[in-house]
Amino acid sequence: MTLSPEDNLRLNVLLANTPQAIRIDESKMIVYGLSEKGEAKIHLHPNCRHEKYLRQIREVIASHLRNSSGVYPVYLRNWGQMGETQDENLAQWLMLGEAEAVVAVANASGLTPELARRVWWSMPNSDNARSMLKNPNLVTSEFGKELAQYIIEYLPFEEEQVDIIESVRLVLQADLISEEICQNLWARNNNSYLIGFLWTRPDNLPIQINEHIDFKNINLKLTPLVKNNLAAQLIKITSTNGQSFLHIFKQILHKPSDQEVVNILFDVVSNYFSKICPPEYNNDMTIEDLLEQAEKKCDSAQEILTLLPESRKAIKAMLVLSGLNYSILRPIFSKTTAIGSLMRKKLLPITELIFEQINILQNERIL
Repeated sequence: MTLSPEDNLRLNVLLANTPQAIRIDESKMIVYGLSEKGEAKIHLHPNCRHEKYLRQIREVIASHLRNSSGVYPVYLRNWGQMGETQDENLAQWLMLGEAEAVVAVANASGLTPELARRVWWSMPNSDNARSMLKNPNLVTSEFGKELAQYIIEYLPFEEEQVDIIESVRLVLQADLISEEICQNLWARNNNSYLIGFLWTRPDNLPIQINEHIDFKNINLKLTPLVKNNLAAQLIKITSTNGQSFLHIFKQILHKPSDQEVVNILFDVVSNYFSKICPPEYNNDMTIEDLLEQAEKKCDSAQEILTLLPESRKAIKAMLVLSGLNYSILRPIFSKTTAIGSLMRKKLLPITELIFEQINILQNERIL
């Protein structure tokens, strides 16, 4: 069985005109083609089952692109195996009329603003928008701002907290959104939104908490230790920016909604302290192991302790926060799928210890 003569002719004319992208609406049996002049469409006239007919349509497209017939459906898989995912082939992927190919291009490192525009025409959804805004080429482009606007407008409809966090952290990059929109996102005071801020703008939060009472003296005494990461981190965490970060971290940790939120929050916080994370830390540590390792590591901070003898507890607190990862949560999360208040209750043995570290860095004297 072959395509109907009318469809075969129109499809070949479409392909001969070298479209920028092809989209297939399977429910309406329409093939769309994007060109510099606009959008063309072909209303199909199937002469067999729709599924089989669409397969034949894709075989014609594949044959045109590769000049070899009968290679579909292994064609798409072989394309990737043959190295055709390289940047110079991305445009051809968008002519396949395949959702899988569109997603692959959206995630490609060689994505350009022009290719992104074609991806968006092919499959405009929040997943693709997020994928494309992970690419630096899009973050600095005008089209990137369009994607950011779409993501913000779609935020109220997102159901998964991890998607909300990812959306907020991506639109906060560079100058994708205005300061007014940024303030509006912050004003919602939603934990998932706040994690996005901690992730992307940890040192530029829209809130200013007073610096630690000992900040000026800490800064004065430790500034000469310019190459000491622990000293730099202690100065940073006691500054206004650092205290603001701790304030929001503490707020979120009081009432996380589900396990994914806690996982991501821990990753964001440990990344904030990543420059001081000891190489001895591993992915099997419990909270007890972490506290013990952090205490031992303080012994190597003699350069700071000589200048600030009372800073040991603060140093340990920072080292504890630098080691927050899933291994700390595994003993609990591996045994329960609890969310909400029940999850928070089960987490108390861990979170209470973390709150202690936050309190040390916020309130205890360091001089």
